[in-house]
Amino acid sequence: MINTLQKKFRKALLLCPLICCLSCVNAQPTPEYSPEDQALRREIGQMLVVGFRGTEIADTNHIVRDIRDYHIGGVILFEYDVPSQSRPRNITSPKQLKALCTALQGLSEEKLLIGIDQEGGRVNRLKQTMGFPPFKSAQQSSKEGDASVRYQAKLTAKTLADAGINLDFAPCVDVNVNPNCPIIGKLERSFGGDPSRVTTCAKIWISELQQRGVIACPKHFPGHGSSKDDTHLGMADVSDTWTDAELEPYRQLIAQGQMRMLMTTHVFNSQLDSIYPATLSKATLTGLLRDSLGYTGVIITDDMAMGAMQREYSYEEMLLRSILAGADMLCLSNNGQYYNPDIVPQTVDIIYQMVKRGKITRARIHESAERIKKLK
Repeated sequence: MINTLQKKFRKALLLCPLICCLSCVNAQPTPEYSPEDQALRREIGQMLVVGFRGTEIADTNHIVRDIRDYHIGGVILFEYDVPSQSRPRNITSPKQLKALCTALQGLSEEKLLIGIDQEGGRVNRLKQTMGFPPFKSAQQSSKEGDASVRYQAKLTAKTLADAGINLDFAPCVDVNVNPNCPIIGKLERSFGGDPSRVTTCAKIWISELQQRGVIACPKHFPGHGSSKDDTHLGMADVSDTWTDAELEPYRQLIAQGQMRMLMTTHVFNSQLDSIYPATLSKATLTGLLRDSLGYTGVIITDDMAMGAMQREYSYEEMLLRSILAGADMLCLSNNGQYYNPDIVPQTVDIIYQMVKRGKITRARIHESAERIKKLK
């Protein structure tokens, strides 16, 4: 995959925060852009889903600039700030959350995707202590039966819609191949070990969310349920444990036209690509997902701040490889080891320069922008 010397070199480079690694990007005066380049930069902005700090919006918050000037496609909300290991990040109560979402939406000239990881159980941003209802895990509700799954999905959809959140990075459709997987099985995020059961539960979730106007984003393609490692911490290799059965929920959901958006995983799987993990793999995202399975919706990466990416690749390589692979949106949570208030201008400039230098075609950016526009 990546030899030892490469890994050590890349890890050494990545010891400095992203804000330091990329600080040179904003060193030059702001140039004037032609109408064509303005349109290009706007489409690049649409490809970004960004995290930020703040429970309310003030003009000094960088997210105001990011939405108004860089036209980002969406934001992702959290209740806990990982870099500072503190609360609150974006959420304190139902009333506060609704006011925040209303303010965010009001900043955008077009529909802003306001996303959240709300699966229930251990992956739950809306805490009962904050005034939100209790949410069961996928595993628990699945064991209780379809009625319980539907109730949890309906409750989630209503809670999110009432708050103004229009995108849920759920359901988790990973098949529970390894119950001891530290990030899926052990956290009860999977609906079960039977692909057909996972598919049934996923259909219920997607239907209930989208009836309320909340986009469902199943994850993690092409399957994280057999891993032994956590991609938040480093690379997870599923080459010897993954099977084609883990694709079954995606096959069924795509065939029935229920899936409009999905999230990748950063796992490495040599059965699909001998060089790159799924998020950076054209063979996986374009060859398998689009060409073989016939998926036409939006592909968003898992968080680019996760260890599986940060420990193995430079930021520029992550951006380049994921876009060339076929990803339409990039999840920049700003909630990993470091927080960078300038991640949006820096990222837009990096991708813009890649297009101008011919590393990424203009058509490739426009293709993603059109999918995002259709989704919205």
